[in-house]
Amino acid sequence: MAEEKKTADAASEDKKEVEVPKKFEAIVKEIEEMSVLDLSELVGILEDKFGVSAAAPMAMAAAPGAAGEEEVEAKSSFDVELVAAGDSKINVIKAVREITSVGLKDAKDVVDAAPKVVKEAVPTEEAEEMKKKLEEAGATVELK
Repeated sequence: MAEEKKTADAASEDKKEVEVPKKFEAIVKEIEEMSVLDLSELVGILEDKFGVSAAAPMAMAAAPGAAGEEEVEAKSSFDVELVAAGDSKINVIKAVREITSVGLKDAKDVVDAAPKVVKEAVPTEEAEEMKKKLEEAGATVELK
């Protein structure tokens, strides 16, 4: 109980005193009384209403240039996901067994459950190799 009070006191001390103009006092007061979920919903509504994004300046500062392409190139590991087994399901099961070193039943369960992640956090080169093996066996694969 004492720790909770200390935390609350520390939080109130950390609050920065900001002078709110008279015309915005009512709005600021309402916002202060809202829950975090309500605030999140409000931000979403305002973004949709005015066609803006509250996160845009942060994203632009974090990833200058073509953000989508750079993220893929900068990513050092991928999840190998089996999207569909295709027509040659037996060959795909064999490829899954080879890649994951699991038994026949486990490999069949993975293939039957497609779309399913076959292996997680795989280095880029190894992920490309796995994708190639699975596609050669007739599967549809995505690297995420």
